[in-house]
Amino acid sequence: MDLTENQAKQKAMDLAEDSRQSEWRYPSFVAELFQGNFRWDLIHPYPVQTAEDKQVGDDFIEKTRVVLERFIDPEEVDRTGEVPREALLALAELGCFGIKIPVEYGGLGMSQTNYNRICSFISSYCASTAVWISAHQSIGVPQPLKIFGTKEQKEAYLPRLARGAISAFALTEPGVGSDPAQMTTTATPSDDGSYYLLNGEKLWCTNGPAAEILVVMAVTPPKIVRGKERKQITAFIVESDMPGFEVAQVCSFMGIRGIRNGMLRFNNVKVPRENVIGKEGEGLKIALTTLNTGRLTVPSTSSALGKGVMHMSRDWCRERVQWGLPIGEHQAVGSMLATIAADTFAMESMAWLACAMVDRGGADIRLEAALAKYYCTETSCRIADDFVQIRGGRGYETSVSLAARGEAPIPAERIYRDCRISRIIEGTSEIMRLFIAREAMDSHMRRIMPLLDPRKPLAAKKPLIWQAIKFYVPWYCRQWIPSSAGYDTRHLSGTNSEHLTYIAGASQRLARTMFHTMAKYKQKLECEQLILQRFVDIGTDLFAMAAVLSSAEATLASRGADNDLQDLVHLRYQWMITDIYRELPEIPREDTPETLERIVIGKPESDASEDASVETKAGV
Repeated sequence: MDLTENQAKQKAMDLAEDSRQSEWRYPSFVAELFQGNFRWDLIHPYPVQTAEDKQVGDDFIEKTRVVLERFIDPEEVDRTGEVPREALLALAELGCFGIKIPVEYGGLGMSQTNYNRICSFISSYCASTAVWISAHQSIGVPQPLKIFGTKEQKEAYLPRLARGAISAFALTEPGVGSDPAQMTTTATPSDDGSYYLLNGEKLWCTNGPAAEILVVMAVTPPKIVRGKERKQITAFIVESDMPGFEVAQVCSFMGIRGIRNGMLRFNNVKVPRENVIGKEGEGLKIALTTLNTGRLTVPSTSSALGKGVMHMSRDWCRERVQWGLPIGEHQAVGSMLATIAADTFAMESMAWLACAMVDRGGADIRLEAALAKYYCTETSCRIADDFVQIRGGRGYETSVSLAARGEAPIPAERIYRDCRISRIIEGTSEIMRLFIAREAMDSHMRRIMPLLDPRKPLAAKKPLIWQAIKFYVPWYCRQWIPSSAGYDTRHLSGTNSEHLTYIAGASQRLARTMFHTMAKYKQKLECEQLILQRFVDIGTDLFAMAAVLSSAEATLASRGADNDLQDLVHLRYQWMITDIYRELPEIPREDTPETLERIVIGKPESDASEDASVETKAGV
């Protein structure tokens, strides 16, 4: 029977809810920020990489440099669409395909920070080559096996993967992007349960056409969950030499032309039951958990792009003279250079903070990773666009053409094309905003949504109402009391130290406005995507601001006074504060008592008919 639009939407929402991590085992700086709690102690002191670990990364990067310079010409890769096989073999011999795989399974067992440093270095030389490495380890077979694999699966596959057996992750389908509820690839169990028959197609599978081992998500028979039939998505280990596996097409793209990406077809592929990763029905949860750390490669490589562009732009702005002055001394171009420098520092601060949190442990980084990915990809694309603009006609011209007439082969055009994919892969910016909004509101959703459920009887709601009142009355009052915490900022200038107080106040203001918005829209809030996007953008800017301050404090502590860095930090703040004020005007204090009563007690919304609209207050 065909589902109605509402039924289909509800099934998709139920599947997404069941697949997300429902508990916060460890603290999250960003989750607290969205709740009006500025936990400076969670990110300060800034977690600087140890000298020993950094030396390990430095030594490996130097070895990688030798391989890249010997075997890879980035322009040739872009022209031919091929990373030379000898280059991939040399990188495999070096251990690049096992950087994060534990030593006991034949890998290098490096830290998340060093892994991202290495990927960033490779991407700064050839973005296509970096994708081969990151698609293999960030989201390919090694990561889910490390987290969810059995001992037997790890012993069977991780040594092969560490030696260079290419892996891939197959989730997207021709008609299915970020909505797995519409997935059509099926895995039908045999009568005796010893194997599954896999049938369907997967699209845009990076490394897929060249992979030996893949993680494939497929629909297994449904189960009854809380009285409703629930779609089950399961993760399978599939080997490309299994009969019925087919590479249907190798795709070509606007940028990163040297990657291997394509459409895969499965025709009665027989997959042994022991190749199921985790439990049946946990596939989407495995995918989302894998992406929490897997997507950290993208902000790291984005910050590397910013640093490279910053240096190339600075050199060009000194050389190029117009109207008697180097173009960098003209305010219009000088402002662009300053923005690139400030944005790059912000990207680095966020990216390496999130990596350090993974290495340190004891933190839930699903929001930190998502915000870093969202902010850094949006920012790096803007930087690449500014780079082309600064270079003018030479920015639009290919580096090969520039070299042909004796000019420096600056690859602005290729950088622009290569980086554009970053706003799409591993969660588009639009999907990231929705994911962040849902996770940011999780504390409220858990407490309030049961009270708004029309199917739940009043008797069952009474204890929940009392619990909500006990939480929200003191919490809500705290959101109006300015923070008086003394923040440790001994190395920051007075102006930059004051910004911490601003973040704390803006965090409270954001938390209040989110609360009021939930009171207005209730279950319909999920449809108000423009408002949710505003909240996410504000939270993202606040996280970037906090990361910048913590990073600057650590840098200044290690090398002493640096007025240029102090100015750079303040410059980043001026622009972000302007954005936040535009995004989120204040809500009048007199509105708040009835808002609290409506959302906690359940007073009818009609009682608030005279309230000014939240859309207007949220700047929509």
